[in-house]
Amino acid sequence: MDERKSQKDKKKQFYIILASVLLLIAIAILVVILVMQTNTKKDTELSYTDLIKQIEEGNVEKVEMTAGSTTAKIKLKDIEEEKTTLIPSTQAFIELIQEKSLEGNHIDFTQKPQNVFVKISGTLFSLLPTILLVILFILLIKLQGLGDKGKVYDAETTKSKIKFDDVAGLEEEKQEMIEIVDFLKEPKKFYEMGAKIPRGVLLCGQPGTGKTLIAKAIAGEANVPFISMSGSEFIEMFAGLGASRVRKLFEKAKKISPCIVFIDEIDAIGSRRTSGSGAETENNQTLNQLLVEMDGFDTEETIIVLAATNRPEMLDKALLRPGRFDRQITIALPDLRGREEILKIHAKDKKFAPNIDMKDIAGDTAGFTGAELANILNEAAIIATIKEHEEITKNDIEDAVKKVTVGLEKQSRVISEKDKRLTAFHEAGHAIVSSTLQTQKDIKEVSIIPRGVAGGYTMYKTNEDKYYISKTEMQEKLIALLGGRAAEKVVLNDISTGASNDIEVATQIAKNMVIKYGMSDTLGPVFIDTEKDPYELQLLGEKFGDAIGAEVKIMLDNAYAQAQNILRNNMDKLNKVASVLMEKEVISAEEFQELIK
Repeated sequence: MDERKSQKDKKKQFYIILASVLLLIAIAILVVILVMQTNTKKDTELSYTDLIKQIEEGNVEKVEMTAGSTTAKIKLKDIEEEKTTLIPSTQAFIELIQEKSLEGNHIDFTQKPQNVFVKISGTLFSLLPTILLVILFILLIKLQGLGDKGKVYDAETTKSKIKFDDVAGLEEEKQEMIEIVDFLKEPKKFYEMGAKIPRGVLLCGQPGTGKTLIAKAIAGEANVPFISMSGSEFIEMFAGLGASRVRKLFEKAKKISPCIVFIDEIDAIGSRRTSGSGAETENNQTLNQLLVEMDGFDTEETIIVLAATNRPEMLDKALLRPGRFDRQITIALPDLRGREEILKIHAKDKKFAPNIDMKDIAGDTAGFTGAELANILNEAAIIATIKEHEEITKNDIEDAVKKVTVGLEKQSRVISEKDKRLTAFHEAGHAIVSSTLQTQKDIKEVSIIPRGVAGGYTMYKTNEDKYYISKTEMQEKLIALLGGRAAEKVVLNDISTGASNDIEVATQIAKNMVIKYGMSDTLGPVFIDTEKDPYELQLLGEKFGDAIGAEVKIMLDNAYAQAQNILRNNMDKLNKVASVLMEKEVISAEEFQELIK
């Protein structure tokens, strides 16, 4: 695959260089022609009126013309350089010269036959810029890759690549996909039973959950060619290019059938059709062609279209109907067992200390995707290498989790005592408030060492897979988020910009509680999706919109007030935790529990 990509990149670079060279040559030729013509006009051109005058005065010594040409070379007496004149009427001019010769004013007149080679070369030279520009245009189309898209991985290539054993945490999804593999391996037995092969399978899920991975595993298990293409590759500069690429993609698939066509991020071309113009019209044409091609499979063609998206709500309804995408498989976040299996797969080629248990890591990474888990182990290996450890230790893994979730640690940043004190009380406020709340009390670490864009952080244990969140938990989450701002207000009687991200997250949670989850006692169970339909709120009226804003503000104000009350009732704990943070900068879970006993 890397070799093919390298060859393709080299080919593209060659086309770019060739196009640039041809463009420069065309510009140079045009400049030369213009300069030559300008110089010729300035130095050697003689007007026809002046020529007649010179003939009348007897100053013309010689006239030379080429058959079929209207240009004449004139040799004047006492002037060595020949002049060039454009003759409007060749016959009348010849008669004039003959008349003057009879009168005694002899002029040496010569008419040469036309040179075929000179004529052809002159024509080609004049057409050369046009030819070069045409070649340049063709190269531009070639660079756009008109129809030449879609990486093909043949059976031999995929055979030694990804299999179902390389995919963990998706047991139910793999069972569903085994049917697809059977279809591809032995389509005949299904046809004999009267079963029709699924036209398409849509994989939905968050980024990093393994949609592309499981698509490759299907091709590897079925041992059939696999054509991979991204939705964004269908549309580029030229109108109609997307539809053409769709046609050529399916023509390629039919030639190597049975095969799998995988379209990643299909929402780039499969979003709802509109009546707009420009780029929207191009998207509509591309989607229409895709719909036609998916309907146009012959019954004997074993072609399955796999598509992946993390925004299924954006797709056109015609694309989702049975007969096109017959199956929609939602790939969820891995659970505890799934995370452990994913970690074991990515830990195969890494050296770990004997006390490392993948189950413990899986327990501390609830809500992580497969890609994030792989990234954590990779970062841990990098950290262990930099620290010159012989094996990856628990501390390396914990540092990797912090690096991925919070950001890079910035020990070298110079912080004033005033800012350090503010950060200490801010993070202590989060920790103290959370410790008093039933759903938010699992503190893992409190730190005032800057990481990423954060001046400090309070980490919580995420050792539980949650599929539902209660209203109480969301309300207490609001209180915990505003604990930092509340601490600043209670202790310092001032507020800072440090709580900006906390306020942003809290506002989004409160808004979702009102318009997404129907948790408002005033408005009741309503759902409003302003992202999907921006005019939905307008249809409900201005008073309804005002009521939503008022309800969100009430939730935030109540949470802020409760956070301040909690801190006023626990000032001794707040001061103690902040003082230790000022001294040690980092407090572990065990140390924190000791401080608040």
